[in-house]
Amino acid sequence: MDPIVVAAAAAASYLLGAVPIGWLLLRAARGVDVRRVGSGNIGTVNVLRAGGPGLAAVVLVLDAAKGFLPVATMLWLGAGPWAAALCGLAGAAGHSWSIFLRFGGGKAVATTLGAFAAALPEAAAVAVVIWAVVVIATRYASLGSILGSASLPVTAAMTGAGTAWVWLGLSLALLVVWRHRTNLRRLLRGEELRITDRT
Repeated sequence: MDPIVVAAAAAASYLLGAVPIGWLLLRAARGVDVRRVGSGNIGTVNVLRAGGPGLAAVVLVLDAAKGFLPVATMLWLGAGPWAAALCGLAGAAGHSWSIFLRFGGGKAVATTLGAFAAALPEAAAVAVVIWAVVVIATRYASLGSILGSASLPVTAAMTGAGTAWVWLGLSLALLVVWRHRTNLRRLLRGEELRITDRT
């Protein structure tokens, strides 16, 4: 595929990812700025705390779609794994550094999961299982997200998925860990919010 087309697709993927779903829905439904409650994150878990399970489920699906659609579309167009991986990363970057929120944003967990669901469903499934086990055992969604995302490049490598997907998994895992750096500090201090905590 022409590099200019790939660049345009990556830019479009960033803009799609940048749409702040959690912020928009909670503001519309409850008149609440999700960045001012709980952990301050715009993603699923903080929307669950501030808006309940219904809104959180919608945010989860739509945030995942921001990763799924760019990757799935590029693969459907025959662009190849590297172009698709670039667009998946761009979508996650848009979610994390949204132009619509002055380059603030979320932690890209659902968007990362969506990107891998389009590329390597088995890797996404492993990440979900790890997340669930960790959260059930500890009630820390942040720890589950970090460990689940860290499994992506490992699963991609172990299944022989190809360099592009290993690269995408490693890039997204590093992104998720970086966006959770304050959570890691709170975990070490014993101050991290649990998934069952409310605002």
